[in-house]
Amino acid sequence: MQNQDGAVADREKESAVSIPISEVDDWANFADDDIMQQQSAIHAEEAKKIPFVGDKEPLSMLAAEYESGSPILLEKIKVLDQQYAAIRRTRGDGNCFFRSFMFSYLEHILESQDRAEVDRIKGNVEECRKTLQSLGHADFTFEDFFSLFLEQLECVLQGKEDSIRFVTSGEIRKRSEFFEPFILGLTNATVEQFCKSSVEPMGEESDHVHITALSDALGVPIRVVYLDRSSCDIGGVSVNHHDFLPTSGDKSNAKGGSTVPVKPFITLLYRPGHYDILYPK
Repeated sequence: MQNQDGAVADREKESAVSIPISEVDDWANFADDDIMQQQSAIHAEEAKKIPFVGDKEPLSMLAAEYESGSPILLEKIKVLDQQYAAIRRTRGDGNCFFRSFMFSYLEHILESQDRAEVDRIKGNVEECRKTLQSLGHADFTFEDFFSLFLEQLECVLQGKEDSIRFVTSGEIRKRSEFFEPFILGLTNATVEQFCKSSVEPMGEESDHVHITALSDALGVPIRVVYLDRSSCDIGGVSVNHHDFLPTSGDKSNAKGGSTVPVKPFITLLYRPGHYDILYPK
């Protein structure tokens, strides 16, 4: 009996020393922040494998991603395929909304050669420049911002979305009383803190606050189509969308002073955490 007790004690003693103290300390020091940083690094490396802006693809390519996934998503992609001719993917690095907006807007201007729209946006960009100056930003890229748009189409392909972020930040800060309730619904930060931490830095993802502010600042309507697993209350399958229409001042791109809402010519597809470009049929 004593031999058995001794054997048990020996095993317990071995078990107690089988895990080095340093290894235990390492796990104790491996905090949630470390895990999040590691996951972010992995995500960033995966994102680098995707072009900043890809080629147009049929919606069937999107459907192929979900063949073994949610049936409701496949049904919704079928609905999208009836309304949209193609999708253009963008890199999911936190800048995808601004990149998709810039590319889609410039593409529209280059294809339509709409002189009136060019003149209108240049006026709005000049107002954005004045706003940024009044908020203390150095006048380094806003002297003729729309010329920068036209000249740097190639830069859009290379990921230069920082200037348009400052335009968005300027609109939020200028109309802080309007945006403050929405920001408080997302975070405990002040408007100023939100702009500095979640709008101006590259790589920060965008939500309805960013979209509303950019649409209002430039007077450009934006349609966002949502691809998610939500079901339709009345049965069947439908795809929801929301039109962000400019509401500040007279910045709307309605022609001839018409008050008729303008159908957005920029359409973005939103999947949780990511934006791509859609092309209507």
